[in-house]
Amino acid sequence: MDESAIARYFAATPAIAALCSQNGWPDHDSLKIEVLERGRDSALCAVSFEEILVEGAGCVAGRVPCWGRFRVQWDAAGRIVHASRID
Repeated sequence: MDESAIARYFAATPAIAALCSQNGWPDHDSLKIEVLERGRDSALCAVSFEEILVEGAGCVAGRVPCWGRFRVQWDAAGRIVHASRID
């Protein structure tokens, strides 16, 4: 599994929204993925991004840094099948 496939997965999955702390949403332009450890069928990844906060009028009110770790698992064909947050 190459790092670009892992990055594409995290750019598309709603799983990273679990790291948001103030009911905002992930800014995918600020998304950074670091593979900390790699196994035969999984990898431990550090994920960081800025959470976008909005006001009632829909204007961006601020940004909050978010980060966490996920264990990503893939099948024999190299497709990511699961990512679980590691606390």
